[in-house]
Amino acid sequence: MSTVNIPRLDLNNYINGDAAARKKFSEDIGKAFNETGFVTITNHGLSKQLIDDLYAQVKTLFALPDSVKQKYEIAELAGQRGYTGKGKETAKGFKTPDLKEFWQIGQTVTDGNVIKEDYPDNLMVDELPAFNKVTLEVYKKLEDAGKYLLRAIAVYLNLPENYFDDKVHNGNSILRTLHYFPIEDPDSVPPDAVRAGAHEDINLITLLIGASADGLELLTRDNEWFPVKAHGEDLVVNVGDMLQRLTNNKLKSTTHRVVNPPRELMKNSRYSVPFFLHPVSNMDLTSLPSTIDADHPKKYEDITAGEYLDERLREIGLKK
Repeated sequence: MSTVNIPRLDLNNYINGDAAARKKFSEDIGKAFNETGFVTITNHGLSKQLIDDLYAQVKTLFALPDSVKQKYEIAELAGQRGYTGKGKETAKGFKTPDLKEFWQIGQTVTDGNVIKEDYPDNLMVDELPAFNKVTLEVYKKLEDAGKYLLRAIAVYLNLPENYFDDKVHNGNSILRTLHYFPIEDPDSVPPDAVRAGAHEDINLITLLIGASADGLELLTRDNEWFPVKAHGEDLVVNVGDMLQRLTNNKLKSTTHRVVNPPRELMKNSRYSVPFFLHPVSNMDLTSLPSTIDADHPKKYEDITAGEYLDERLREIGLKK
């Protein structure tokens, strides 16, 4: 079995480091994204207190009665804002829905950009004003961290460092708060039902704020499942399909899943909060010429980020 390269990288070395530290960070993240598609990141700008506050609010949100949560589930939003109930999302290629419910927060445009008209407003939880406040703060901090990570990736790809800046400014990013709900009777669910079926993310990169329990696994190049664990408050960051398309598979969108715990632990909840960093919808995902050669022929047809997102939301059952 080959070594699984999931390095722990310090984002401060890129943001505030000297030229040598910045270059090493860029090379390390690029190498890991080429080999396994995953890294863990420390010094990302979110304090332990903010993460603790976030998880406290997430647990409180999902403890609300179903009748309260369901008033925030609006079909025409295709799960992109507000609540999505149990049994609604199915991993691409699967028939049985994931064992989860979630709430999504999108972009808040504050600079007068007309792109604001393209985005639905976020739904505010009337019952939990603190949830609205903390998730907005977390969204902005993860967006900032993601911008620096993309700069490091751009350098690795021999692009201008700011290549992604205008493409992710006011981008269609999503903060998803997730609850893998308790299963009191494991025999009552289909045998192939899992917390999150094997899938790849749609976006450029995903920044995951830990989780309240183990369960995240990635599929290695040897076709073996490998558990992904982070230290304390570290972020787990992985490549999404949009970045894989842009780089003609140079950077790897790795298949991953969230497995069920042992039967005796299925009655426990699991919470996690991923941030799906998306560009603006008109970003061209045509593979970069520098990633195409005789040994690496072009694998994907040209498409915009908006067209690709629409296609994928239909495949996972969130959009009709």
